[in-house]
Amino acid sequence: MSVVRKLFVLGISSTLLMGASPAFAETIFGALSKAYQFNSELNSARAGVRVTDEGVAIAKSGYRPQITGSGSINYASQAGVRLTTGSFGVAISQSLFDGFQTRNNVRAAEAQVRASNEGLRNTEQNILFNAASAYMDVIRDRQIAVLTERNLQFLVEQVRAARSRFEVGEGTRTDVAQADASRSAAVAQLAAARATAAASEALYRQIIGEAPGKLSGAGPAKGLPSGIDKAFVVAAAEHPAIVANKHLVDASDYSVKAAEGALLPQITASAGVSQNYSESLPGVGGSDRWSDRANIGATLTVPIYSGGRTSATVRQRKESLGQARIEVDVAHDQVRQAVASAWTQYQAAKESVVANRDLVSAAQLALNGVIEERNVGQRTTLDVLNAQADVITAQINQISSERNLVVASYAIMSAIGRLSVRQLGLNVAEYKPQEHYNAVKDKWIGTRTPDGR
Repeated sequence: MSVVRKLFVLGISSTLLMGASPAFAETIFGALSKAYQFNSELNSARAGVRVTDEGVAIAKSGYRPQITGSGSINYASQAGVRLTTGSFGVAISQSLFDGFQTRNNVRAAEAQVRASNEGLRNTEQNILFNAASAYMDVIRDRQIAVLTERNLQFLVEQVRAARSRFEVGEGTRTDVAQADASRSAAVAQLAAARATAAASEALYRQIIGEAPGKLSGAGPAKGLPSGIDKAFVVAAAEHPAIVANKHLVDASDYSVKAAEGALLPQITASAGVSQNYSESLPGVGGSDRWSDRANIGATLTVPIYSGGRTSATVRQRKESLGQARIEVDVAHDQVRQAVASAWTQYQAAKESVVANRDLVSAAQLALNGVIEERNVGQRTTLDVLNAQADVITAQINQISSERNLVVASYAIMSAIGRLSVRQLGLNVAEYKPQEHYNAVKDKWIGTRTPDGR
């Protein structure tokens, strides 16, 4: 068996081994599960949602009474006479009507929570897509590094063969120089391929949370729409970026109403009890005195003019509402573009996989033929080198197109809003932001968070 045939068989065996799925190899679903659990950017987004949850409890405080305690003591000295006075008390105030500001603030905060949850879902999709892309990049770049190393081995053999033929008078010095130049170029290409693979592994570690070990192959994502028109419909209805912006419109609408509430009268009830102490004057009859006091009442406040501040606030929030409505259209356009781009890339990748597979087979047959013809003097060493370059290029293109096919399928799922733990069937506990929200939305008191901090 010739050296070329041996290398070709070795290449097929290596590709089959890399494409196999041994039990100890990390699958793409395992990598996605780890990214879902450990990715720092995603965990930061979850913390941001928990921050937003507290906005509802803050807004609801407007419904609840405000209770304060107070105490004072005063020492006065004049002409050698020292007097002591003091007071201690508790006061409570309760808003009875605030122009519906609290009600609208609560609704705006609830809409912000819903928008935040959708934003988190969008972040989860982006992280899962980035994880899938990083997974396939590592596989691609490792395979390219292997192919480049195999190419170097082939060229080293060509240099040896060219020198042997030159020594027996069957070749020229030019053949040796051309083979040696190709070998040197292959050394540089191998170094670059290994560097690219190392960079992909570093990105994998950043997204997944651990360095990549042995990775098994992966196929396109399941559950793709039947056509691009169906994808557009699903994306418009389900993509979290669109849904989040719709909730932000609701929040802005309630914010306008809350600002307008400042123009309405407000009624507040108040009550309090206090105890006052006064020391008797020296040389004057009487004793130290304690006096009790209690009060209850209501206050009506009618805004007349606030220097234009309230009106400006209302106008400002109306403009924010208009901007929020426009952002919904922006999100629609961006999602539609993402769907179209991902779909066309997926279709192109499918065709490219088939074409490159045929190209690799044809290029390999051509290389074998050129080598046989060179052995009988009908071809030159340069012809063999060019044919080998064609084989390596075709193999690299095939690996890249297979990677592009898988990544494009996940891009479609992300673009239509269905790249989720549930849709992918990942073996990991799903994060449910509603649990934290339910724990804090009606909390009256306490500084400890639901996780005990």
